[in-house]
Amino acid sequence: MARRTDSNFNKVVLKRLNQSRINRYPISVSRIAKNVAAKEGITAVCVCNVTDDKRMLVVPKMTVCALKFTESAKKRIMAAGGSCITFDQLAQSAPTGTNTLLLRGPKQREALRYFGAAPSSKGSHTKIKLATKKGRKRENNHGLL
Repeated sequence: MARRTDSNFNKVVLKRLNQSRINRYPISVSRIAKNVAAKEGITAVCVCNVTDDKRMLVVPKMTVCALKFTESAKKRIMAAGGSCITFDQLAQSAPTGTNTLLLRGPKQREALRYFGAAPSSKGSHTKIKLATKKGRKRENNHGLL
């Protein structure tokens, strides 16, 4: 669609589809609802995974287009009277991205703190992964740790 139409929306979607999985940050239903709340008839487009947010008690009726939905997020959106559509369905209904709102998840997240150079190397700000002592599994190793 990016080559066939003169739409900046399609170019941005193509760029985000070609990103690596680590750069496609997940977005929650609550963040989508917050951005779409006042806009009537708008389709939220997320080139990422849509996750559920248990802290949100009532999900409003909304149309969401995404690469992937978690089971619980899809159930809650459908139960509210909304719809979860694919990019193929979006291309048929809005080929140039009219009445859409392009969203993405937050870039700053806990998982990214563990990526990078070894935590022990000089100048590294990578967070150390600590093994927590849970359960009896540690006791049954007979001092092999």
